[in-house]
Amino acid sequence: MSTTKMTVVRPGMLTTVQDWPGRVGYWKVGVPPSGPMDDLSFRLGNVALGNPEGAPGLESAMAGPALTFDADTYVCVTGADARVRIDGTDVPQWRPVLVSAGAVLDVGPTTGAGLRVYVTVQGRIEVDDYLGSAATFTLGKFGGHRGGTLAEGDVLEVAGGAGRDGIRSIPMEHRPVLTTTWDIAVTEGPHGAPEFFTRADMDTLYATRYEVHFNSDRTGVRLIGPKPEWAREDGGEAGLHPSNIHDNAYSVGALDFTGDTPILLGPDGPSLGGFVCPVTVVAAERWKLGQLKPGDTMRFVPVKAAHAAALGALGLERRASLPVVFSAGGDGDDGVIARRDGETAVTYRRSGDDNVLVEYGDMKLDLALRARAHALHQRIEAIAPKGLLDLTPGIRSLQVKVDPDVLPITTLMGLLDEVESDLPAASELVVPSRTVRMPLSWDDPSTREAIARYMHGVRSDAPWCPWNIEFIRRMNGLDSVADVFDTVFAADYMVLGLGDVYLGAPVATPLDPRHRLVTTKYNPARTWTPENAVGIGGAYLCIYGMEGPGGYQFVGRTTQVWNHRYSGETKSTGSGPASPGQFQPESPWLLRFFDRISWYPVEPEELMDLRADTAAGRGNGGVEITDGEFSLAEHDEFLAAEHESIEQFRTIQAAAFDAERAAWSAAGEFSKKEGSDAAA
Repeated sequence: MSTTKMTVVRPGMLTTVQDWPGRVGYWKVGVPPSGPMDDLSFRLGNVALGNPEGAPGLESAMAGPALTFDADTYVCVTGADARVRIDGTDVPQWRPVLVSAGAVLDVGPTTGAGLRVYVTVQGRIEVDDYLGSAATFTLGKFGGHRGGTLAEGDVLEVAGGAGRDGIRSIPMEHRPVLTTTWDIAVTEGPHGAPEFFTRADMDTLYATRYEVHFNSDRTGVRLIGPKPEWAREDGGEAGLHPSNIHDNAYSVGALDFTGDTPILLGPDGPSLGGFVCPVTVVAAERWKLGQLKPGDTMRFVPVKAAHAAALGALGLERRASLPVVFSAGGDGDDGVIARRDGETAVTYRRSGDDNVLVEYGDMKLDLALRARAHALHQRIEAIAPKGLLDLTPGIRSLQVKVDPDVLPITTLMGLLDEVESDLPAASELVVPSRTVRMPLSWDDPSTREAIARYMHGVRSDAPWCPWNIEFIRRMNGLDSVADVFDTVFAADYMVLGLGDVYLGAPVATPLDPRHRLVTTKYNPARTWTPENAVGIGGAYLCIYGMEGPGGYQFVGRTTQVWNHRYSGETKSTGSGPASPGQFQPESPWLLRFFDRISWYPVEPEELMDLRADTAAGRGNGGVEITDGEFSLAEHDEFLAAEHESIEQFRTIQAAAFDAERAAWSAAGEFSKKEGSDAAA
């Protein structure tokens, strides 16, 4: 097969290689799908060239690239309006054009409505797959061309151009209509009124025309709008702010309230988190997130999930050529599809038209509920129904993602009901559970720097500033910060979820409730967190898998939980991926569900040496792993034996928590409007 060299003369803005539907099947370990934010424009560009609709192409924001080819090549430019020229001569968008060998295809800045422009090339842009996809995830530094944005002088190969055979223009009525005042169709749920938001909050949400904040990107679109009243005082064990919940899986397109800040989660967004989401954009409308630009306004229009357009559609049935959303209203069920009574109550919540969030029991931290979700996960995974795309567990939940065109939600609900009736008692759970001993640089300088950046760039008057560890002490009624140190290093943290803020990052809780230091998350969240910072939010501990935003209260920093040396290939393709130290050869993530993490202290300089060794593929990075198992029945026996001491600890902790909440209320913390829309 002949190949053509494509050379980047000018990279444009944030230009990456993407494919569709992206990296599917790794949500449970914190790997987002990535792929084009506007899937419709991207797929139509490929269709116009006779390519498979998901073939790799280029996505740019605000300004497109300039490219040359060493052989005649057909291209198609779609998405936001931009001036497109070949050697200075204007050519149209939305139809294939021939770029002669050596000529310059120049895609200029976007003009008018819309934000992202797409360049598809006849054939296939040849880049290595990573975990099954060519899509670029720049925060993780993998996929696409060297894991990042294109640069001047980059050369990519294109294989298999077929000439004029199969090319076509895209009819006007199939093209998405771009505007600056958007209507976006959403379904109710997963977490709306009256449990989390008031009825008035929901009325306000639908009546408001939100403004798109300038601090938006592929992880999420930040919105400017009214602050909710909230239907509850706080998040309990999950955190002090009423937006806090026990961590569960998110859907792309969920409206995530990070504190009081609304954010529409994008295809590079987090898979797991502890904030409520009252509505979710339906799958066929998520292309609009890619074209929202700062200053645009938008409103949410509730629709019935069964009436949503099909994501697989590319023509009139996709309804993208209509500038408004026509709807008589949503499902009217507050996002709750069904409830099931029994020894363990089950709530089935809607997360868009392509996800069901299965929640167990009351809103509390209970390992028996995690065990129940794990049993459901294993059973559905074993059945592997056609149309199942992802299974992502949370603390007391399991999100089931499907292709509703193949596995309708009504059919899925029947399957879930049948499986639930046949699950064993949670008390019977015995699972593999490794002991993972890791180094921790307490109150690491990098976390101090992150707090300082937050105070300078987001807010300086937050109750957790200037020192997170002192805030943790105060919230838990401990006598000194030394008690915080002793508690953290005495604990065994059980991993209940992975991908809490990306890339194998664990959400874990101490097995001994006397070690559960309860705190709240940043509101607004930080815009920067160092890679492998260790923090506590609610009753949970997280190791941040990569540099990025975040909200947990820092206690220190550790070594890598994600193997950046992993090639993305499997053993069948050759010698296999690089796997330094304790990483398994078939995967880049270090930890597994139900691992038990414990800490030993190291100085900051020693940690830097261990991190350097891991990055270079030397040694085990100071990580010691021992195989074992966990029995829920034995754990219950321990809780019963230590009941009196545990309750004494909880009483002191609850009094400190209530005192902190009262202080927040007196200081106006719950009523003040946040000064920044930081990342989730």
